[in-house]
Amino acid sequence: MMSSAVLENAPHTTVGMGQIVVARDAASLSAVLGSCIGVALYHAGMKLGVLGHVVLPDSHGRKNNPGKFADSAIPAMLQAMHGAGASRGGVIAKIVGGASMFGAGGPLQIGEANARAVVAALDAAGIPIVARDIGGVNGRRVVLTCSNGKITITIVGGLAKII
Repeated sequence: MMSSAVLENAPHTTVGMGQIVVARDAASLSAVLGSCIGVALYHAGMKLGVLGHVVLPDSHGRKNNPGKFADSAIPAMLQAMHGAGASRGGVIAKIVGGASMFGAGGPLQIGEANARAVVAALDAAGIPIVARDIGGVNGRRVVLTCSNGKITITIVGGLAKII
């Protein structure tokens, strides 16, 4: 499900699996990620951010729930930013997540496939990735602060870091 309105000065919104949410100013957006990828697009001049919670790499042409798949989430996120008044110029990306939740090297490396697909979709759209925190074997909690574009990442048992 994609948010139809831009959240302005909302204190905090959680972005669920397959969702895309747009917010600005004092709002913050968060997600809990395992093998999923949190894609944050940000326009500093507008203090406008969008967080997508990408679950799988490829939609295989499915039209419903574009936020669920890397190949359809990136265009939908850019469309949402455009709808909020942002042009592509000045939009940057930060990506987080893609853990190997079923053990590194096993047959189910969904996190790696998600990361590759998100990077490819952002490259195809011409959006620069300015920061990333990808891989590992632990899930993460991410918070995008729309006033400054910073993402705070917390891994269970670890210290928080900001990208």
